[in-house]
Amino acid sequence: MAETVAEPAEAPAAVRHVEETMGTVFSIDVRGGEPAVVRAALEEAVAGLHRVDEVFSTYRDDSQISRLARGELDVGECAAEVAEVLELAAEAERVSEGWFSPRYRGSLDPTGIVKGWAVERAARRLAAAGATGVSVNGGGDVQLLGVPGAGRPWRVGVSDPLRPGGLAAVVSAAGASELAVATSGTAERGDHIVDPRTGRSAVTDLVAVTVVAARLTWADCWATAAFAMGAREGLAWLESLPGVEALLITAGDEVRCTGGLAGRLG
Repeated sequence: MAETVAEPAEAPAAVRHVEETMGTVFSIDVRGGEPAVVRAALEEAVAGLHRVDEVFSTYRDDSQISRLARGELDVGECAAEVAEVLELAAEAERVSEGWFSPRYRGSLDPTGIVKGWAVERAARRLAAAGATGVSVNGGGDVQLLGVPGAGRPWRVGVSDPLRPGGLAAVVSAAGASELAVATSGTAERGDHIVDPRTGRSAVTDLVAVTVVAARLTWADCWATAAFAMGAREGLAWLESLPGVEALLITAGDEVRCTGGLAGRLG
């Protein structure tokens, strides 16, 4: 779970919006750009999030992903986004050696990648409209693009899973044109992460894994996969991924970090 840390009052005027969809809350903070163009892009981005829910929700019997899982549709009959997401999910499964899976108990279920992908897509849509700084937070996972103000980077607070209301770290996007922060764990949603090998809840020594990378699509997947692996294997695997840093917290309150994480804190 993460939240964008507030900027000083002299930061440029922001366009902010909060939207509920996909079973969570999305917080959008946009800086710079021509106001009318940015607001139009914001409306498109919000509509896109609702569209993702309609297409990919496994809680809707009439969603394309539910119908695809039941064999009522082929991928070619679905929206183009379905093929895109399934290709990304297959790549995440390959890179994680099966620790990330687009299936749940044998049935198609790519929801583990959908939210991060949707947040990233919304953020890039806003940046393409001319915004100079974009923060899109979907249920605590954040995609950052550009800067919120001259000389000021985006900063993201990472919640402490063992101390409600406290922060485990603050991640800075200084020097990065794009940065994503994603957390997987049990603090907010309980035992919801599945071990793909058993089909049951993952039993690990971790309570939270926070991954910092350029793209939220991958940061979200890698956090989920590493959590399922456990602290030792998860940390070693995350260390092997280029451009990825991470913070792992065990049930015993032990903090483990990748070697370059310190350069992203502040």
